[in-house]
Amino acid sequence: MKRKAATLLPILAPAVFAAFTGCAPIPYPDKGVEAAFSFPVTTNHTPYSQCLMKLRQIPGNNLPVMAVGEVADKTGQINYDENGHALSQGVSEMVMSAVFKSGKANMAERFDLRIPLAELKMVQQQLTDENARAYRVKTSDFVILGALTELNYNIVSDGLGLWVSGVGAGGRTVVINVALDLRVVDSKSFAVRYVTSLQKQIYGFEVEANVFRFFGTQLIEFDAGRIQNEPLQLGVRSVVEMAVYQIMTDFLGLPGVEGCDLVEIDTMSKHLKRGAQANEG
Repeated sequence: MKRKAATLLPILAPAVFAAFTGCAPIPYPDKGVEAAFSFPVTTNHTPYSQCLMKLRQIPGNNLPVMAVGEVADKTGQINYDENGHALSQGVSEMVMSAVFKSGKANMAERFDLRIPLAELKMVQQQLTDENARAYRVKTSDFVILGALTELNYNIVSDGLGLWVSGVGAGGRTVVINVALDLRVVDSKSFAVRYVTSLQKQIYGFEVEANVFRFFGTQLIEFDAGRIQNEPLQLGVRSVVEMAVYQIMTDFLGLPGVEGCDLVEIDTMSKHLKRGAQANEG
């Protein structure tokens, strides 16, 4: 039996090698292969989305016209593992979506005017059947501007592990935070009418178990584990939606929604007290 397998090996090896290296054509079904599809498309909400959507139930017709300008990523953080930015570059669009979810503002486009201005130019050059007098651009009352201003890694990082003779397990937690600063500018006077500065901490947890064994001269490693992290961009969208909720309630004066209050913390005041006590001593 061993001799027969040894005889077939030189014959099968080139075919196997060719199949894996792409040298031999691999037969496919006539109608193509079926694409893998896992989870369905869902709405992109955060826990704060319901706070914004409940504002729709508040009566009111005299809605302000709001425009969203640039809300840039100014953290300067690059994800070198994936050759890209660490944070979303679409924060302006997140702010627009949040304002729309509230239903308590008419929105005017100011972020990307390339297509509207191109349309107007074609009308003025009489390249379409439209009349230029029919174009009336509604002025905005307020413009929302701002930036992602912080991305702090490893605010807290701890772990625990135990390995005996190459067998063991361990766990690790990591906490980072993102911060957002938004301002509301009066379109008529350019005065800054409102500013909000928020941050959110994001938690990650990893459990792993590694098994190492020596068998003869070979090292066999069995690695099993689980990593469960809160999505970083979900944290960004959550901060955005809470900031827009603040604009709608604190700035525009809409009544707040029960259970949607901002979590106030006072952890920094102790540092001032500690410094004052040190000076007194």
